Amino acid sequence: MPAMPDYLRISTRIMEAVRSGKLKPGDKLPSIAQLCEQHKVGPSTIQQVFIRLEALEVIDRYQGKGVFVTDPDTWMRKP
Repeated sequence: MPAMPDYLRISTRIMEAVRSGKLKPGDKLPSIAQLCEQHKVGPSTIQQVFIRLEALEVIDRYQGKGVFVTDPDTWMRKP
C-alpha cells in the first residue's frame, strides 16, 4: 500500500487535533516555517495543507495575521 502523501498526513493530524479539542476555534496555527521544521517538509507541502484545510473550512487564512482554526461545527459531520 502506498504511503499517504505528506500534505494529507499533516492536514489529517491538524483536523484530528481540532476534533479532539487540542486545537480550539480561533487558535492560531504555527507559521509555515515552524510547521516545515516540525514535520520535516518543505514550504510547498505546508501550502498544500493550508489549501486543503481552507477548502474543507477547517481554517481561515488572513494575510499578515496568520492561519486560524474555524468552528468545527461548520465542517465536522455530527453523528
